Amino acid sequence: MPLRHSLLAVLVMIIWGTNFLAIDVGVDDVPPVLFVAIRFVVVLIPAIFLVPRPAAALKDVLVVGLFLSLGQFALMYTAIWLDMPPGLASLVLQAQVVLTVLFASVALRERPTAPQLVGVLLGAVGLVIVGVGRSAATPGLAFLLTLAAAASWATGNVIVRRLGSATQAAGGRQSPLAGLSMTVWSALVVPVPMFALSLVLDGPAAVGHALTHPTWAAVLSTLYTAWLASLVGYGIWNTLLDRYRASAVVPFTMLVPVVGMSVAWLALGEVPNLAEAGGGLLLLLGVAITSGLLRWPDRRRGPGSPALGARRRISGAAPSHRDRATIE
Repeated sequence: MPLRHSLLAVLVMIIWGTNFLAIDVGVDDVPPVLFVAIRFVVVLIPAIFLVPRPAAALKDVLVVGLFLSLGQFALMYTAIWLDMPPGLASLVLQAQVVLTVLFASVALRERPTAPQLVGVLLGAVGLVIVGVGRSAATPGLAFLLTLAAAASWATGNVIVRRLGSATQAAGGRQSPLAGLSMTVWSALVVPVPMFALSLVLDGPAAVGHALTHPTWAAVLSTLYTAWLASLVGYGIWNTLLDRYRASAVVPFTMLVPVVGMSVAWLALGEVPNLAEAGGGLLLLLGVAITSGLLRWPDRRRGPGSPALGARRRISGAAPSHRDRATIE
Protein backbone atom coordinates (compact mmCIF):
# COMPACT_ATOMS: atom_id res chain seq x y z
CA MET A 1 0.00 0.00 0.00
CA PRO A 2 1.44 3.44 -0.93
CA LEU A 3 2.49 5.74 1.93
CA ARG A 4 -0.31 8.24 1.32
CA HIS A 5 -2.93 5.49 1.61
CA SER A 6 -1.26 4.20 4.78
CA LEU A 7 -1.43 7.73 6.23
CA LEU A 8 -5.11 7.97 5.29
CA ALA A 9 -5.71 4.69 7.12
CA VAL A 10 -3.94 6.09 10.21
CA LEU A 11 -6.11 9.24 10.05
CA VAL A 12 -9.23 7.08 10.05
CA MET A 13 -7.96 5.21 13.10
CA ILE A 14 -7.51 8.52 14.97
CA ILE A 15 -11.06 9.55 14.08
CA TRP A 16 -12.47 6.18 15.10
CA GLY A 17 -10.45 6.01 18.31
CA THR A 18 -11.88 9.35 19.43
CA ASN A 19 -15.34 8.25 18.32
CA PHE A 20 -15.77 6.06 21.42
CA LEU A 21 -15.56 9.10 23.66
CA ALA A 22 -18.10 10.91 21.46
CA ILE A 23 -20.49 7.95 21.75
CA ASP A 24 -20.03 7.81 25.52
CA VAL A 25 -20.97 11.49 25.75
CA GLY A 26 -24.01 11.06 23.51
CA VAL A 27 -25.61 8.02 25.14
CA ASP A 28 -25.76 9.90 28.44
CA ASP A 29 -28.58 12.01 26.94
CA VAL A 30 -30.10 9.85 24.18
CA PRO A 31 -31.19 6.16 24.32
CA PRO A 32 -28.56 4.13 22.41
CA VAL A 33 -30.76 2.59 19.71
CA LEU A 34 -32.40 5.96 19.01
CA PHE A 35 -28.95 7.56 18.90
CA VAL A 36 -27.92 5.12 16.15
CA ALA A 37 -31.03 6.03 14.14
CA ILE A 38 -30.36 9.77 14.50
CA ARG A 39 -26.71 9.34 13.56
CA PHE A 40 -27.56 7.65 10.27
CA VAL A 41 -30.31 10.12 9.39
CA VAL A 42 -27.59 12.79 9.60
CA VAL A 43 -25.34 10.59 7.46
CA LEU A 44 -28.07 10.25 4.83
CA ILE A 45 -29.31 13.83 4.58
CA PRO A 46 -28.28 15.62 2.44
CA ALA A 47 -25.52 13.23 1.23
CA ILE A 48 -27.98 10.77 -0.33
CA PHE A 49 -29.01 13.48 -2.82
CA LEU A 50 -25.43 14.42 -3.71
CA VAL A 51 -23.54 11.11 -3.85
CA PRO A 52 -24.20 8.67 -6.72
CA ARG A 53 -25.34 5.14 -5.91
CA PRO A 54 -22.55 2.51 -5.77
CA ALA A 55 -22.05 0.27 -8.78
CA ALA A 56 -23.15 -2.75 -6.74
CA ALA A 57 -26.75 -3.96 -6.69
CA LEU A 58 -28.90 -2.17 -4.12
CA LYS A 59 -29.57 -5.41 -2.22
CA ASP A 60 -25.80 -5.93 -1.81
CA VAL A 61 -25.38 -2.35 -0.60
CA LEU A 62 -28.13 -2.85 1.98
CA VAL A 63 -26.52 -6.08 3.18
CA VAL A 64 -23.30 -4.12 3.76
CA GLY A 65 -25.29 -1.61 5.81
CA LEU A 66 -26.96 -4.39 7.77
CA PHE A 67 -23.61 -5.58 9.15
CA LEU A 68 -21.24 -2.62 8.89
CA SER A 69 -23.65 0.03 10.18
CA LEU A 70 -26.85 -1.31 11.77
CA GLY A 71 -25.45 -4.40 13.49
CA GLN A 72 -22.11 -3.00 14.56
CA PHE A 73 -23.35 0.29 15.99
CA ALA A 74 -26.60 -0.90 17.55
CA LEU A 75 -24.57 -3.44 19.52
CA MET A 76 -21.69 -1.08 20.35
CA TYR A 77 -23.86 1.87 21.44
CA THR A 78 -25.85 -0.43 23.68
CA ALA A 79 -22.65 -1.86 25.18
CA ILE A 80 -21.32 1.61 26.02
CA TRP A 81 -24.73 2.58 27.45
CA LEU A 82 -24.40 -0.50 29.70
CA ASP A 83 -21.18 1.03 31.10
CA MET A 84 -18.59 -0.51 28.81
CA PRO A 85 -15.62 1.86 29.34
CA PRO A 86 -14.92 3.76 26.07
CA GLY A 87 -11.21 2.95 26.12
CA LEU A 88 -11.83 -0.75 26.65
CA ALA A 89 -14.60 -0.76 24.02
CA SER A 90 -12.11 0.58 21.49
CA LEU A 91 -9.89 -2.37 22.37
CA VAL A 92 -12.39 -5.24 22.44
CA LEU A 93 -13.92 -4.15 19.14
CA GLN A 94 -10.58 -4.90 17.49
CA ALA A 95 -11.37 -8.59 17.71
CA GLN A 96 -12.74 -7.80 14.23
CA VAL A 97 -9.16 -7.75 12.90
CA VAL A 98 -8.66 -11.46 13.50
CA LEU A 99 -12.25 -12.23 12.53
CA THR A 100 -11.98 -10.33 9.23
CA VAL A 101 -8.79 -12.11 8.19
CA LEU A 102 -10.41 -15.43 9.18
CA PHE A 103 -13.68 -14.70 7.35
CA ALA A 104 -11.82 -13.42 4.26
CA SER A 105 -9.65 -16.54 4.12
CA VAL A 106 -12.77 -18.69 4.06
CA ALA A 107 -15.16 -16.59 1.98
CA LEU A 108 -12.70 -14.91 -0.41
CA ARG A 109 -9.81 -17.40 -0.29
CA GLU A 110 -7.45 -14.53 0.60
CA ARG A 111 -4.42 -16.13 2.23
CA PRO A 112 -2.50 -13.64 4.41
CA THR A 113 1.26 -13.52 3.96
CA ALA A 114 3.63 -14.76 6.65
CA PRO A 115 4.53 -11.23 7.85
CA GLN A 116 0.85 -10.32 8.03
CA LEU A 117 0.16 -13.42 10.11
CA VAL A 118 3.02 -12.53 12.45
CA GLY A 119 1.72 -8.97 12.76
CA VAL A 120 -1.85 -10.09 13.47
CA LEU A 121 -0.62 -12.58 16.06
CA LEU A 122 1.49 -9.92 17.79
CA GLY A 123 -1.47 -7.57 17.75
CA ALA A 124 -3.72 -10.28 19.17
CA VAL A 125 -1.24 -10.93 21.99
CA GLY A 126 -1.21 -7.20 22.70
CA LEU A 127 -5.01 -7.17 22.83
CA VAL A 128 -5.00 -10.08 25.30
CA ILE A 129 -2.43 -8.34 27.53
CA VAL A 130 -4.45 -5.14 27.63
CA GLY A 131 -7.73 -7.02 28.05
CA VAL A 132 -6.50 -8.97 31.06
CA GLY A 133 -5.79 -5.71 32.84
CA ARG A 134 -9.32 -4.40 32.26
CA SER A 135 -11.53 -7.47 32.11
CA ALA A 136 -12.41 -7.52 35.83
CA ALA A 137 -14.13 -4.12 35.57
CA THR A 138 -16.09 -4.97 32.42
CA PRO A 139 -19.82 -5.81 32.65
CA GLY A 140 -20.28 -9.27 31.15
CA LEU A 141 -23.21 -8.40 28.88
CA ALA A 142 -21.52 -5.23 27.65
CA PHE A 143 -18.37 -7.22 26.84
CA LEU A 144 -20.35 -9.83 24.87
CA LEU A 145 -22.24 -7.13 22.95
CA THR A 146 -18.94 -5.50 21.98
CA LEU A 147 -17.62 -8.83 20.69
CA ALA A 148 -20.83 -9.27 18.69
CA ALA A 149 -20.30 -5.78 17.24
CA ALA A 150 -16.78 -6.85 16.22
CA ALA A 151 -18.17 -9.91 14.40
CA SER A 152 -20.72 -7.72 12.60
CA TRP A 153 -17.97 -5.29 11.52
CA ALA A 154 -15.79 -8.15 10.27
CA THR A 155 -18.65 -9.57 8.20
CA GLY A 156 -19.26 -6.16 6.64
CA ASN A 157 -15.57 -5.81 5.81
CA VAL A 158 -15.58 -9.07 3.89
CA ILE A 159 -18.76 -8.19 1.99
CA VAL A 160 -17.30 -4.83 0.92
CA ARG A 161 -14.11 -6.54 -0.22
CA ARG A 162 -16.09 -9.18 -2.15
CA LEU A 163 -18.06 -6.50 -3.97
CA GLY A 164 -14.86 -4.65 -4.83
CA SER A 165 -13.20 -7.82 -6.12
CA ALA A 166 -16.26 -8.66 -8.26
CA THR A 167 -16.19 -5.20 -9.84
CA GLN A 168 -12.47 -5.49 -10.66
CA ALA A 169 -12.89 -8.99 -12.05
CA ALA A 170 -15.63 -7.70 -14.35
CA GLY A 171 -13.25 -5.07 -15.70
CA GLY A 172 -14.97 -2.20 -13.92
CA ARG A 173 -13.17 0.81 -12.51
CA GLN A 174 -13.99 2.25 -9.11
CA SER A 175 -14.97 5.91 -8.88
CA PRO A 176 -13.00 8.04 -6.40
CA LEU A 177 -16.34 8.41 -4.56
CA ALA A 178 -16.95 4.65 -4.43
CA GLY A 179 -16.15 4.35 -0.71
CA LEU A 180 -18.26 7.38 0.22
CA SER A 181 -21.12 6.13 -1.96
CA MET A 182 -21.14 2.78 -0.17
CA THR A 183 -21.09 4.52 3.22
CA VAL A 184 -24.02 6.78 2.41
CA TRP A 185 -26.28 4.38 0.52
CA SER A 186 -25.71 1.46 2.89
CA ALA A 187 -27.01 3.71 5.69
CA LEU A 188 -30.50 3.44 4.17
CA VAL A 189 -31.04 0.21 6.07
CA VAL A 190 -30.46 1.77 9.51
CA PRO A 191 -32.92 4.56 10.55
CA VAL A 192 -36.36 2.95 10.20
CA PRO A 193 -35.57 -0.33 12.05
CA MET A 194 -33.68 1.56 14.78
CA PHE A 195 -36.46 4.12 15.29
CA ALA A 196 -39.02 1.30 15.50
CA LEU A 197 -36.87 -0.69 17.93
CA SER A 198 -36.34 2.39 20.10
CA LEU A 199 -40.10 2.95 20.30
CA VAL A 200 -40.49 -0.61 21.55
CA LEU A 201 -37.53 -0.62 23.97
CA ASP A 202 -37.59 2.97 25.24
CA GLY A 203 -41.22 3.94 24.72
CA PRO A 204 -42.77 6.82 22.76
CA ALA A 205 -42.39 9.25 25.67
CA ALA A 206 -38.62 8.78 25.95
CA VAL A 207 -38.16 8.94 22.18
CA GLY A 208 -40.27 12.10 21.92
CA HIS A 209 -38.42 13.80 24.78
CA ALA A 210 -35.00 12.99 23.29
CA LEU A 211 -36.03 14.35 19.87
CA THR A 212 -37.65 17.53 21.18
CA HIS A 213 -35.11 18.35 23.91
CA PRO A 214 -31.66 17.78 22.36
CA THR A 215 -28.65 18.76 24.45
CA TRP A 216 -25.52 20.37 23.05
CA ALA A 217 -23.54 17.26 24.04
CA ALA A 218 -25.91 15.04 22.04
CA VAL A 219 -25.83 17.37 19.02
CA LEU A 220 -22.03 17.60 18.93
CA SER A 221 -21.71 13.85 19.49
CA THR A 222 -24.12 13.18 16.61
CA LEU A 223 -22.24 15.49 14.24
CA TYR A 224 -18.90 13.92 15.11
CA THR A 225 -20.10 10.34 14.76
CA ALA A 226 -22.08 11.03 11.57
CA TRP A 227 -19.82 13.39 9.63
CA LEU A 228 -16.34 12.41 10.77
CA ALA A 229 -16.64 8.77 11.89
CA SER A 230 -19.13 7.71 9.19
CA LEU A 231 -18.76 9.95 6.14
CA VAL A 232 -15.04 10.69 6.35
CA GLY A 233 -13.92 7.53 8.17
CA TYR A 234 -15.95 4.90 6.34
CA GLY A 235 -15.65 6.74 3.03
CA ILE A 236 -11.86 6.29 3.19
CA TRP A 237 -12.13 2.82 4.75
CA ASN A 238 -14.40 1.34 2.09
CA THR A 239 -12.26 2.85 -0.67
CA LEU A 240 -9.14 1.17 0.75
CA LEU A 241 -10.99 -2.17 1.05
CA ASP A 242 -12.01 -1.80 -2.61
CA ARG A 243 -8.37 -1.47 -3.68
CA TYR A 244 -6.39 -3.75 -1.36
CA ARG A 245 -6.62 -7.16 0.28
CA ALA A 246 -8.57 -7.27 3.54
CA SER A 247 -5.54 -8.72 5.34
CA ALA A 248 -3.49 -5.65 4.34
CA VAL A 249 -6.06 -2.99 5.26
CA VAL A 250 -7.86 -4.29 8.35
CA PRO A 251 -4.81 -4.60 10.67
CA PHE A 252 -4.53 -0.81 10.75
CA THR A 253 -7.56 -0.88 13.05
CA MET A 254 -5.29 -2.18 15.81
CA LEU A 255 -4.34 1.48 16.23
CA VAL A 256 -7.90 2.31 17.31
CA PRO A 257 -7.54 1.05 20.91
CA VAL A 258 -4.26 2.94 21.30
CA VAL A 259 -6.02 6.18 20.32
CA GLY A 260 -9.23 5.30 22.18
CA MET A 261 -7.48 4.46 25.44
CA SER A 262 -5.28 7.56 25.21
CA VAL A 263 -8.30 9.82 24.68
CA ALA A 264 -10.21 8.12 27.50
CA TRP A 265 -7.17 8.62 29.73
CA LEU A 266 -6.97 12.33 28.97
CA ALA A 267 -10.71 13.08 29.02
CA LEU A 268 -12.12 10.62 31.57
CA GLY A 269 -9.12 9.72 33.72
CA GLU A 270 -9.04 6.08 32.55
CA VAL A 271 -5.35 5.67 33.36
CA PRO A 272 -3.77 2.65 31.61
CA ASN A 273 -1.75 0.35 33.82
CA LEU A 274 1.54 -1.32 32.93
CA ALA A 275 -0.16 -4.21 31.11
CA GLU A 276 -2.28 -1.83 29.04
CA ALA A 277 0.73 0.29 28.09
CA GLY A 278 2.82 -2.76 27.18
CA GLY A 279 -0.04 -4.29 25.21
CA GLY A 280 -0.54 -1.02 23.35
CA LEU A 281 3.11 -0.96 22.28
CA LEU A 282 2.80 -4.55 21.08
CA LEU A 283 -0.26 -3.53 19.08
CA LEU A 284 1.75 -0.82 17.36
CA LEU A 285 4.46 -3.34 16.52
CA GLY A 286 1.88 -5.71 15.06
CA VAL A 287 0.41 -2.93 12.92
CA ALA A 288 3.86 -1.92 11.67
CA ILE A 289 4.72 -5.47 10.60
CA THR A 290 1.32 -6.27 9.12
CA SER A 291 1.12 -3.04 7.12
CA GLY A 292 4.65 -3.48 5.73
CA LEU A 293 6.17 -0.54 7.61
CA LEU A 294 8.62 -3.02 9.13
CA ARG A 295 10.05 -5.65 6.80
CA TRP A 296 12.59 -8.41 7.11
CA PRO A 297 14.87 -9.56 4.28
CA ASP A 298 13.75 -12.34 1.97
CA ARG A 299 16.21 -15.20 2.56
CA ARG A 300 15.30 -16.75 -0.77
CA ARG A 301 17.10 -13.95 -2.63
CA GLY A 302 20.62 -12.71 -2.40
CA PRO A 303 21.27 -9.07 -1.45
CA GLY A 304 21.80 -8.09 -5.06
CA SER A 305 19.00 -10.17 -6.55
CA PRO A 306 16.14 -8.18 -8.10
CA ALA A 307 12.56 -8.77 -7.04
CA LEU A 308 10.32 -11.03 -9.08
CA GLY A 309 8.51 -8.17 -10.78
CA ALA A 310 11.82 -6.47 -11.56
CA ARG A 311 13.25 -9.65 -13.13
CA ARG A 312 10.21 -9.91 -15.36
CA ARG A 313 10.48 -6.25 -16.38
CA ILE A 314 14.19 -6.70 -17.16
CA SER A 315 13.40 -9.66 -19.37
CA GLY A 316 10.71 -7.64 -21.15
CA ALA A 317 7.78 -9.76 -19.94
CA ALA A 318 4.78 -8.12 -18.34
CA PRO A 319 4.17 -9.10 -14.72
CA SER A 320 1.42 -11.65 -14.20
CA HIS A 321 -1.70 -11.03 -12.11
CA ARG A 322 -0.09 -12.84 -9.18
CA ASP A 323 3.09 -10.77 -9.51
CA ARG A 324 1.12 -7.53 -9.57
CA ALA A 325 -0.60 -8.55 -6.35
CA THR A 326 2.83 -9.20 -4.80
CA ILE A 327 4.18 -5.83 -5.94
CA GLU A 328 1.11 -4.03 -4.54
